[in-house]
Amino acid sequence: MSILIYAEYAEGKFKKVAFELASYAKKVAESLGTTVTAVTVNAGDVSELSKYGVDKVLKVNNDKLSGFTAKAYADVIKQAAQKESAKLILLSSTTDSIYLSSLVAVALEAGFASNVVGLPVSTAPFQVKRNAFSNKAFNITEIATDVKVLGLAKNSYGVFISTDAINRVSTEEDFNPTIGDNDFGVKVESVEKGSGKVSIADADIVVSGGRGLKGPENWGMIEELASVLGAATACSKPVSDLGWRPHGEHVGQTGKPVATNLYIAIGISGAIQHIAGINSSKVKVVINSDPEAPFFKVADYGIVGDAFEIVPKLIEKFKAFKAQQS
Repeated sequence: MSILIYAEYAEGKFKKVAFELASYAKKVAESLGTTVTAVTVNAGDVSELSKYGVDKVLKVNNDKLSGFTAKAYADVIKQAAQKESAKLILLSSTTDSIYLSSLVAVALEAGFASNVVGLPVSTAPFQVKRNAFSNKAFNITEIATDVKVLGLAKNSYGVFISTDAINRVSTEEDFNPTIGDNDFGVKVESVEKGSGKVSIADADIVVSGGRGLKGPENWGMIEELASVLGAATACSKPVSDLGWRPHGEHVGQTGKPVATNLYIAIGISGAIQHIAGINSSKVKVVINSDPEAPFFKVADYGIVGDAFEIVPKLIEKFKAFKAQQS
């Protein structure tokens, strides 16, 4: 059962999820006694993938694929899987890969499991653990098809450098799949990107603000805390609806779901849709003046108090800690 991963590449570098996929695939490959192949699209230097367990890289370079088109990319992955006789295809849970996964599964007549949160529970039969019910529960899903497609939940496995990374060198091969005009029925007209220093999609830490901030003029302390922590900034739905922050920063079930290592919610009461969208985060810290705020029920750590007093003190402490470490 050879393994194929789709390694996402953007703005001159691989996304963190590409290394998480490679790490996951390497561990599964070891248990199955097989190898890991990655397929890339318009990537530059692909050698970094080898450190995380990739044995072979299929490099696709095609100007037609300069803009993401789900059908065309799915066709590329399908042809790569067929070329390598891959029985297990792994994708991440980024916005692009969520679109791709079902298309790849249909094209390969494969069983598909999304939101996978761990290594296979069993390989015979093939079973995986998945998030379910908006991350409120888990289930064990069995895939009985010959070819299998998995969508790995973000930050569910981690990034690990292979034990033989020093001596490992991936084989690189140019791959030119057939891309038909029918693959471009949907065209990308424009792409709007957030202006934050750290994107929500790639962040390990997210600092998020709600209506408790009272207005956009007070967002400076959210940005300063995020800057000190190397975090991305985010907001609740009411904040983006009011126009205080761009819609691209809205996180939650109706916005961008996040699964960070640390999620800090400041002045957010905790509507069920917001909590459902961030519930996969490993550690949740809530700062709110209302001790009855629903968010406290799911928080790992909670601070009841005025954010305008607490956050500046946190910033001061974090800056002092960083100064000691440098």
